[in-house]
Amino acid sequence: MARLARWFALLVAPLLLTSCLLVPAKFTSSLDIRADRSFTFTYVGEVQLLKSSKANPLSEDIAPDDEENWDEESDGEATLWKIAEKKGGEPKTNGEFDDSADDATQLRRLAQTLSSEYGFRSVRYVGNRKLAIDYRISGTLDHAFVFPFNPDGEVIIPFIAIELRGKDRLRVKAPGFANDASASSMGGMSGLSGEDGPGSALDGVFTLTTNAEIVSQNQEDGGQDQPEGGKKIVWTVNPTTRDAPMAVLRVKALP
Repeated sequence: MARLARWFALLVAPLLLTSCLLVPAKFTSSLDIRADRSFTFTYVGEVQLLKSSKANPLSEDIAPDDEENWDEESDGEATLWKIAEKKGGEPKTNGEFDDSADDATQLRRLAQTLSSEYGFRSVRYVGNRKLAIDYRISGTLDHAFVFPFNPDGEVIIPFIAIELRGKDRLRVKAPGFANDASASSMGGMSGLSGEDGPGSALDGVFTLTTNAEIVSQNQEDGGQDQPEGGKKIVWTVNPTTRDAPMAVLRVKALP
């Protein structure tokens, strides 16, 4: 178990401790899930490049079996942060949050990379460390789904994830659509707050529509009946939002 935890921590480290990442800004997003597992997801709006205050702590080679770095009794997570503290660089002092030439170049390259991915109908750099995105995808939920995800981009943390829970349930959670301080500490961003915080630009509406059974959800107004049948749940999110939108649905069982 300890060895598994080591490798898990090592695998997720580039995401958790990356030197920069994309966060939602002003947007409108929708997710429609049918009882037969068909779905359509959209995200139209802006994403912003956020830089952490530390360099990538795993820029040097780390041996998974190095007993100095890994504690057999730990679950891997606490040790990961120790490594980060040990290997993290000093905070930058010049232009860290500026819309610099480097930022612009990075974002233009990322826009080009994302534009080649299925579902991205348009991606463009609009200044102020932001991309304007128009994304739409449809499919069948016989596997997990996350958005956004691009292994070539290297700076993307999923805003929304859909998990298969058992044979007949789906769990929808949108951690990117909340400004949770505990989530901010992941990725070495615990030092960022105020107007530079990861959720400081959050301004959007996320709507879930479904004709499946809603097992649970965390919007206090609950689901609204739709004229054509089914329910609609709407989350309005901003920098004061702490709880990520979440719902569990019962859908057609897998074989």
